[in-house]
Amino acid sequence: MIKTDQFRKKLKVELDGDPYMMVDVDFVRPGKGQGFVRTKLKHMITGSVVERTFKSGEAVKPAEVRDEEMQFLYENGGEYTFMDNKTYEQVTMNTDQLGDTVNYIYEGINATISFFNDLPIGCEIANFVELEIVECEPGIKGNTATNTMKPAVVSTGYRVNVPLFVNQGEWIRIDTRTGDYSERCKRPEGR
Repeated sequence: MIKTDQFRKKLKVELDGDPYMMVDVDFVRPGKGQGFVRTKLKHMITGSVVERTFKSGEAVKPAEVRDEEMQFLYENGGEYTFMDNKTYEQVTMNTDQLGDTVNYIYEGINATISFFNDLPIGCEIANFVELEIVECEPGIKGNTATNTMKPAVVSTGYRVNVPLFVNQGEWIRIDTRTGDYSERCKRPEGR
C-alpha cells in the first residue's frame, strides 16, 4: 500500500478497480486539524481527470501496470499493431487508446506499451521524432529571421506549422509532448 506521504506526480494507483496516474499532488497543512492531500488523477484507460482528496496517513493500492518495450508494425483500419521484440507477441490498440501518439508513429518506431490486467491501456514514445515533410509550400530563401510559420504535412499525415524556409522533402524534428516543430534535421539512418 502507498501512504499519502509517498504520493508524487506520475505515481500509478488503483482506485475502485481502475488504474489512475497522479497528475497533480498538493500537500495541505491547515493551521488547525489534520493535514490532507489534494490530487488530480488521470484515468489511464479513458483519459478522464478527477480530483480526489485523501486524509493524511490514508493509503491506496498501487496499480499493477507493467510497461513493455514494443515496436510499431502497421496500421489497418484504425487498429495499430505492435510487436514485442523479445517474445514476438503482438498487441493491437485502437486510435482512442493511442490518443495523440497516432500523429507521430511510423513503421519500426519503438514505443512503451502499458498493460493493466494484461490489457494494453497506453502508449508512450520518445519526446522527439524525426519525420519527413511530404507536403508544403516552397521555401523562401532568406526568411530565417522572422517567426512566421506555414502549414506542412509530414509522412504520418499530421499537420504541423513550420518556418517559411523549410521545404517539402526535408526532415524535421517534432516535440511529441506539444506537437510543435522543433528543428530541421538530417534523414535518420535506415529510413
